[in-house]
Amino acid sequence: MDIREDDLTGEPIIALLREHLENMHEITPPGSVHALDLERLRAPNITFWTAWEGDDLLGCGALKELAPTSGEIKSMRTPAAHRRKGVASRILERIIEVGRQRGYTCLYLETGAFPAFAPARALYERYGFGYRGPFGDYTDDPNSSFMEKSL
Repeated sequence: MDIREDDLTGEPIIALLREHLENMHEITPPGSVHALDLERLRAPNITFWTAWEGDDLLGCGALKELAPTSGEIKSMRTPAAHRRKGVASRILERIIEVGRQRGYTCLYLETGAFPAFAPARALYERYGFGYRGPFGDYTDDPNSSFMEKSL
């Protein structure tokens, strides 16, 4: 598996992110979708990675710098055909590694509170993320789970 920084211009990643946003809007109530669109993911404070096996896009994830000492995990997505193969774990490991290299003391994330998000929450729990209240610009939302990990 090859994990590399991505400039978000290739058709496979554009299609995956389109699918991601559509899915988030299908399963999450209006006002509770916090997934970033393509243009917002191209912000200078966001680093985006994709995982590949040959020409197959296996998944993606991003790290948004919140402050010089902290970051937020964004846009973790694995296509259905590649789930349960360790893709999300490898991308998350890369994000954690880069966070440490940058000198971050904490990583944060927001994910859904619905049963559909249980696998994501379980992944983050396995990597030592714990639950907390809203951070940054988020507000308390019963549809969201907020998590953090000290580095």
